[in-house]
Amino acid sequence: MPRNLPTQPNPPYPPHHGPEAEVEQAAGPLTPEEREEVDEHAKLRPLAIYEVVRKEGAEELGRPWRSLWWSGLAAGLSIGLSVATEGVLHALLPDAPWRPLVESWGYTVGFLVVILARQQLFTEITLTAFLPVLAHPTGRMVATLARNWSVVFLANMVGTAIFALLLSWEGLLPPFVRAGALAISAHVTELTPLQALLRAVFSGWMMAMLVWLLPPAETARFWAIALVTYLIALFELSHVVAGSVEVFLLVFEGQLGLAQGLGRYMLPFLVGNIIGGSALFALLSYGQVHDELEEGG
Repeated sequence: MPRNLPTQPNPPYPPHHGPEAEVEQAAGPLTPEEREEVDEHAKLRPLAIYEVVRKEGAEELGRPWRSLWWSGLAAGLSIGLSVATEGVLHALLPDAPWRPLVESWGYTVGFLVVILARQQLFTEITLTAFLPVLAHPTGRMVATLARNWSVVFLANMVGTAIFALLLSWEGLLPPFVRAGALAISAHVTELTPLQALLRAVFSGWMMAMLVWLLPPAETARFWAIALVTYLIALFELSHVVAGSVEVFLLVFEGQLGLAQGLGRYMLPFLVGNIIGGSALFALLSYGQVHDELEEGG
């Protein structure tokens, strides 16, 4: 009788082999619950982060203008807490070289309230609402984007003007609050229009970067917001919404003319934030996922 032929050895790789399969094999057997936990803790790819931000932007574009208005008004009022809190720390801390390192943390307060409460802040919506338009640049989408930007910006300005008026109301708050806020706001007048514009570009880029950081940050959202906005304050960058509180406060106190405040400071703040948040960061963010979007159909 012929001898039995040796059986074929098992293949070294599973049917779907390759580097990814080797990594999976090295991880060992996992239960479905453990695999689900691994998926939850896996890092988000840039394409996934882009899709999260784009989806939020698409939802914002579909919101009624009244909802945008009231949310934007609330954000304008809330952001005033940044100037007030930073001013309080400025007034109560000794005049020492390290004071900016501490007082700049006060600037984070308003942003934490606005972003965690999901209120409409102009410098945040410049990125989220711009991405869907960048993906589908139709006339209707551009018109909707212009509507959203206009409503949110005007609502933010009304809110900041009201907060600045309350800050300037003598006797409403302790004197050191008003004095500290005025001292912080006076720094605005030291900027030339070009400096205001360039610092606003940097600030707009950092705010857009913050929007990009929030989806993967998950439970660390608080610290992501605090860190980015702290750096904006520490670097003395220009943010059009928080900066408008300072400009309006100086106007109400008679230390700055309205036309000068709007033309010399607010306009460069606005243009710079749009350039940094939309034209710069949004295009870079879209560029890094463009090929993957094309491959996906």
